[in-house]
Amino acid sequence: MTIYAIIMFLGAAVLAGFGVAIYRGRTELIHDYHQKNVADKLSYGKAAGRALLVMALGPLLSGIMALFGSSRPLLIASLAVLFAGLIIGAALLVSVQKKYNKGVF
Repeated sequence: MTIYAIIMFLGAAVLAGFGVAIYRGRTELIHDYHQKNVADKLSYGKAAGRALLVMALGPLLSGIMALFGSSRPLLIASLAVLFAGLIIGAALLVSVQKKYNKGVF
């Protein structure tokens, strides 16, 4: 489970890195198509960055749980935390898109 934890930590670091960069105003990291109706890019970037940081919590917590052992219940709990974090983060991103871009697409 150590390899899994390392992969989760790397994934969380990438998501967190993008989240912090976008939160600080680097909205050019988000495709132009998703920003075409956004009037307040600063608030949009902060909201999208927070959503990515929440999404980064899933892999981070899942990786931490994987370090405690490799039993089947722990593996299932670790995967549940991973998917819950990713789903919650994705839902937050969708709500940010709806709020600031007047729709997802």
